[in-house]
Amino acid sequence: MRPEAYGWGLTEDEVLVLVPLLVVAYLVASRLARPSRARAAAFAGGAGLILLAFLTPLQSLSLHYLLTAHLLQNVVLAEWAPALCVLGLAPLVAARLAESGALRALTHPAIALPLWLATYFVWHVPRAYDAALEHPIWLLHLEHLSYLAAGALLWWPVVQEAPHRLSSGAKSLYVFAAFVLASPLGLLLALLPRTVYPFYDRAPELWGLSHLADQQLAGVTMAAEQAVVFFAVFVTCLARHLREEEGREQFRSFSA
Repeated sequence: MRPEAYGWGLTEDEVLVLVPLLVVAYLVASRLARPSRARAAAFAGGAGLILLAFLTPLQSLSLHYLLTAHLLQNVVLAEWAPALCVLGLAPLVAARLAESGALRALTHPAIALPLWLATYFVWHVPRAYDAALEHPIWLLHLEHLSYLAAGALLWWPVVQEAPHRLSSGAKSLYVFAAFVLASPLGLLLALLPRTVYPFYDRAPELWGLSHLADQQLAGVTMAAEQAVVFFAVFVTCLARHLREEEGREQFRSFSA
């Protein structure tokens, strides 16, 4: 018997352990360098998104009914939440953490981007995707943690200056590359003429959506979300780059 489609996941041990640990670690780190209110709000937003993704009916819909709901959870864990949590770190804290040789290596754009892409694509291979859903006690938790970790590494060189200080122009190219390389996954799900995840083929239909329509909606949602989020960050970085170039040009003209 399947759980209620709109049941609240108030007993999800995954986030009831993960989010408090993240908050405690953040508070301890904040004793080293107090974050600004904006950064603290960003971290709170990231932690709040994780709670919303797993303690609301989205969790039940994801585990038992809709591919769209599951992909939305993946997006929260791989993109939105890690971006906000890393942004929430005070620069001094980020610099201290970046003194670790492992973090220095993993946050290099040439490593962080391929690692994030590999995490996304590997977990969306049908056999891996279904296996995680069929083993929610450990494999699904591993999937979620890997999304969060890979997402944090992806966004680190964009929102933090240490250990790899990228120019605004380099950041814009990096974010654009992330969008271009990740977008085929959502587009593929939206355009395939048949379903690819047997787990959801066995799920009851909701909202009048066939299983194929659910998959197509999931792909469109994923592609549209990435277009909006990555394009917004791209435009922000590009605009900053153009302002910096204009300032340098004015300085050179003044100096001449």
